[in-house]
Amino acid sequence: MSNPPTRPAPKVVLITGASSGIGEATARTLAAAGHHVVLGARRAERLVALAEEIEDRGGDALPLGLDVTDPADVQAFVRAAHDRYGRIDVLVNNAGVMPLSRLDALRVDEWNRMIDVNLRGVLHGIAAVLPIMRDQRRGHIVNISSVSGLRVDPTAAVYSATKHAVRALSEGLRQESRELRVTVVSPGLTRSELTGSIADHGVRDAVREQMGIAIPATAIGEAVRYAVDQPDEVDVNEIVVRPTAQG
Repeated sequence: MSNPPTRPAPKVVLITGASSGIGEATARTLAAAGHHVVLGARRAERLVALAEEIEDRGGDALPLGLDVTDPADVQAFVRAAHDRYGRIDVLVNNAGVMPLSRLDALRVDEWNRMIDVNLRGVLHGIAAVLPIMRDQRRGHIVNISSVSGLRVDPTAAVYSATKHAVRALSEGLRQESRELRVTVVSPGLTRSELTGSIADHGVRDAVREQMGIAIPATAIGEAVRYAVDQPDEVDVNEIVVRPTAQG
């Protein structure tokens, strides 16, 4: 009779955008797998509630307010996690916004917001954890991209640009690293609060019509868990998860 698979050793996992959607589902999934989760987002009250739920179920969670567009805030988030646990094993760069619109609508403020959160926020996370992971000579950065990082659709030009950029910088980081693992997870239509950031009513209604085939955020959390739970010598570089019915 074969022996049952051993459970991976607990890791310290930092998750941005953890107050809802994919970030929240990933936190629950990883905590249930025995990992220590550090929860970051702007909505601190939701983080506290999530952390209490995780701990009531026997897990370990540290909720911390976080604005990924502020480099100092990201540094403080990482420092607080490191002070508590003494190491940083995984960063899940998940925070993102998706205010879709046509380019000729000239919603420049929304373009800048997407660049600040979806791209600069990822870079701020990498900048904060990279020195620690280099000193540890191990670590894992998981960047949540999108199938929009693999294609471009009308109304999604700027959003797609940020997600293409996340895939590019992830590959660059992977190429530069021989001790760190780098994973890109690209979700398709997934149930989350992202559509709520679409101010253009026509675009929002069109996107919501497509959400009938959307998969639960837990599917993405399981993909992250799969990558995180691999042994150090195995680097799962890219995972694409979309509804079976999505074209």
